[in-house]
Amino acid sequence: MNYHISHNENQATLYIEGMLDTNTSANLTEQLLPEIGDPSEVEQLCVDAAKLTYIASSGLRVMLSLAKTYTNFSINNTTPEVYEIFEVTGFTKIMNVNKALRTIQIDGCDEIGKGGVGTVYRIDDETIIKVFREGTTLKEVETEISMAKEAFILGMPTAISYDIVKVNNSYGLIYELLKAKTLSTCINDNPENIDAYAKEYANLFKQLHDIKVPSTSKIPNAKENVEKAIMHISKYFDEDDIECMKYIAKSIPDEDRLLHLDLQTKNAMMQNEELMLIDMGEIGKGHPMVDLAHSYSAMMTLNGDYRQIIGMSEELSHKAWTKMIDYYFEDIDETEKQHRIEQIRTVSTLRGVTWLALSDSFPQEMIQMCKQNFKQRVTNQRDNIYKICDTLNDWKLE
Repeated sequence: MNYHISHNENQATLYIEGMLDTNTSANLTEQLLPEIGDPSEVEQLCVDAAKLTYIASSGLRVMLSLAKTYTNFSINNTTPEVYEIFEVTGFTKIMNVNKALRTIQIDGCDEIGKGGVGTVYRIDDETIIKVFREGTTLKEVETEISMAKEAFILGMPTAISYDIVKVNNSYGLIYELLKAKTLSTCINDNPENIDAYAKEYANLFKQLHDIKVPSTSKIPNAKENVEKAIMHISKYFDEDDIECMKYIAKSIPDEDRLLHLDLQTKNAMMQNEELMLIDMGEIGKGHPMVDLAHSYSAMMTLNGDYRQIIGMSEELSHKAWTKMIDYYFEDIDETEKQHRIEQIRTVSTLRGVTWLALSDSFPQEMIQMCKQNFKQRVTNQRDNIYKICDTLNDWKLE
């Protein structure tokens, strides 16, 4: 029997290969605990049993000991034979044991969307797959499914995944979307209809922001997540810039509206004349200005290739967002609308840097680019930014 352990922030994965029998299980728990880490620091422990060929009663005791030591514990990727042992002995009733996932190949599939969390591909006319970035845990994927279902029940028009799969060393989510096209593709193919598409885009935001998330929901607080992300990236920025980020975040009013938090036009799919949302990994609750700020960051001040990430030219992206916001604020006068856009632009500067919290493996040049952009857009205009922040509370919701 061989094993190795990998760590991703406060999560650990134990990979076991071979037979976990009486001989190999002896004193194994004592060996593993120091390598896995202190239970107060390891929030999640997953055992990857893809290459575990057999487990004896002594090996089951090792798993039980780990389950008692680490609160959030699971055994994943078990073969049917090994799963049967866990099932017959009753272990599936006292701990989280999952069979191996089926494997999907995406070679030759069209890429229809890409972001910090993963990439979306079309498998065929009826199905798409979201492939998460390598290092994403099964628990994180399951959380996205759970959040998508909660949002769907609340009224968000979202596609629900029906299967978790493996794609090489990553996880994937399968969605059924019959002959659907991204909103980006619709605009790109029919730019003469951009006004109508922008109106649908605005109505989608309005539909979300009319939904109040009950206090009993598990949907996370968007403002709190922004504040956590700022703390995570504080190692990249000087103290003054971090304090400025904190000031912007603190100035955002508290609210309970449903937010997608990555609603750029590649994350909306047109199916049967209805827009459906995909990529539910960041949904939250809070003030709509945060949702609109995230879309502004993607559609108006993107750090990257517009055609690759958004699916259309920079010019079309800017035009689509500008028309969308006109429809979103169609019931207020021009002066107030421009004030709201300035507030959105200010809050969007956080999104331009906090996405670095998605991973600790971004290249240094990307981090440097974000730092330079923040200096240009915020640090060099700090007094004006603070003035706008002090007005955020005047954005009242009905």
